[in-house]
Amino acid sequence: MPDSTKNLPQRVIKLGSYIPSTKAERGEMLSAIGLSDINGLYADVPDSAMFKGLLDLPEGLSELEVRRKMTEIAKQNRVFSTILRGAGSYDHYIPSIVKFITSKEEFVTAYTPYQAELSQGILQSIFEYQTMICSLTGMDVSNASVYDGATAAAEAAAMCVNAKRRTVLISDTAHPDTISVVKTYCFGTDTDVIIIPGKDGKTDISALESMLTETSAAVYIQQPNFFGLIEDAARIGEIAHSSGAKFIMGCNPISLSIMKTPAECGADVAVGEGQPLGIPMSYGGPYLGFMAAEKSMMRHLPGRIVGETVDSDGNRAFVLTLQAREQHIRREKASSNICSNQALCAFTAAVYMSVMGPDGIREAAEQSMSKAHYFAESLCKIKGISMANSGCYFNEFLTKTETDPALILKKLEEAGILGGLPLKDGILWCVTEKVEREKLDEAVDIVREVCK
Repeated sequence: MPDSTKNLPQRVIKLGSYIPSTKAERGEMLSAIGLSDINGLYADVPDSAMFKGLLDLPEGLSELEVRRKMTEIAKQNRVFSTILRGAGSYDHYIPSIVKFITSKEEFVTAYTPYQAELSQGILQSIFEYQTMICSLTGMDVSNASVYDGATAAAEAAAMCVNAKRRTVLISDTAHPDTISVVKTYCFGTDTDVIIIPGKDGKTDISALESMLTETSAAVYIQQPNFFGLIEDAARIGEIAHSSGAKFIMGCNPISLSIMKTPAECGADVAVGEGQPLGIPMSYGGPYLGFMAAEKSMMRHLPGRIVGETVDSDGNRAFVLTLQAREQHIRREKASSNICSNQALCAFTAAVYMSVMGPDGIREAAEQSMSKAHYFAESLCKIKGISMANSGCYFNEFLTKTETDPALILKKLEEAGILGGLPLKDGILWCVTEKVEREKLDEAVDIVREVCK
């Protein structure tokens, strides 16, 4: 049988090269920009920062070999049948139609509407997303989403800062990652961050009252907070406003279907992590941060706001209504460096909310809450386990235990159950609508055996 490959170009039969261009083609590109070799691209990089050695890289692999290798590596992952951990990423049920719709090529490839008049589809998807976020939060206006919930909180803090008010107060009961990101943002803008202490798992309102001054720009709390407890958000909002500060409320979007909305609590800005809205946990991302505000704060929102109008023929059309704070619009005057949006994640959230509807999201919230309370009550019947804090909670709660939390979590893991998040004060548990009662009972039995 003749060798059918001997006359083929070398680059066709050569395997293992990630870069598709040939050496000759790369030489032509360098010559076109006046460079003799690739090192010229790094002329502005200090010599001390350049790596001079040789990288110990393995030989390149073919696509089939890479697939085999990645499959072997993936086998090391542990897939849990039951997840009892939240702390910012939640295992909610996602209807199959959500993935089906969002996987269509025209949506996957849609990025940012630079030519708005030619991007009616992506503009409409963002408009629908914004509309649903406003319905969920009760706020007047929403942007086209930012990178994640922590970024949204930091951007919200930046919205509230001005020349006279440059201090942001954030509750110690908020997610530690959110606090960290807010601090990072504020450091870059010379904004002071003051941590409001917690008391019995919730924001210390008395301490907050004594900490507010005429330089306070905003107060941020999380609802429910990191420990799962429900804060007195309306009261905190009143206290913030009495000193002239804005009130920022971080929210779990699923909980908003059965709890007071940020608008009802007097929030000026509502933010949160949109992952529970149909986005898989995915090892921590990509997610999206939702942001909504009252009308008076609209021009301070980062990113884009899509609006609805009519074209010259009177047909429904969509436009980029506002891009007030973006760096590529205002350059050095911009107060935000966000110039993109999580369009696919935002679209996914919109599809999820459309498919679930108000009743479906409410059912997910009610089941999560009722199962969490059932699980908490069952755990606390075990000798040596008790609630770390009193008060109302949604679907997360913190328990104290006389037994080493690591031992409890190890035994649960052996049974295919990912237990709660270990904290210095105990274990932070979470239950969503996906967890069956039988699995909760199984987890309780395992914890009971360990605590004996």
